[in-house]
Amino acid sequence: MPEICRFFGIVIRMYFEDHNPPHIHVEHQGEAAIFDFNGNILKGRLTSRTAVKLVREWIDLRANDLRKDWELAQSGNALEKIDPLP
Repeated sequence: MPEICRFFGIVIRMYFEDHNPPHIHVEHQGEAAIFDFNGNILKGRLTSRTAVKLVREWIDLRANDLRKDWELAQSGNALEKIDPLP
């Protein structure tokens, strides 16, 4: 599963040809969660409220890039790295 971004100990990945709705896989300090592109946690959990807040801020800032990578992943094409939080 390709890593598309890493910041503040948070790793964000996206699977190729994954199921809908569009989402990302997030890992932080041994925990994992799946977030949709609205910042909702669909599965799993991150106990760090700060990490959840940072992921949600990142999703808001990078929504267009996420949609583009999702489309690339659905067609089996290489994903592009997405910038971390400024």
